Amino acid sequence: MNAALRAAVIAEWRGLPEAKHRPDKWKAPVDVLPSLMQKLGLAERLQAEEITSAWQAIVGEFIASHSAPVSLREGVLYVRVLQPALHYQFETISKAEILRKLKQRFGGRIVRDLRFRIG
Repeated sequence: MNAALRAAVIAEWRGLPEAKHRPDKWKAPVDVLPSLMQKLGLAERLQAEEITSAWQAIVGEFIASHSAPVSLREGVLYVRVLQPALHYQFETISKAEILRKLKQRFGGRIVRDLRFRIG
């Protein structure tokens, strides 16, 4: 006879109330982590770090040496550009190509738009 069944039979014989069964609320970390990161706002930060680390491979060495992604907020990637002339070039010529590469690598839901800022 197993221990749980033995304890139940003895409790019933003694006239004790039945122990209430508590459901197991344990969840695997892999199930909890994405929602926890979303609640804490860490998911977007993690994506921003991934974009920052892949920036040079996506845009090339020249653009990467004159610009840097600063933040990612609500699908908009903010990029710091060093000079006004480069800001104009990136905004008018390179923006569509960079955005296409970012969407191809990270998906359209993560990066929806690019905004260049001088500074």
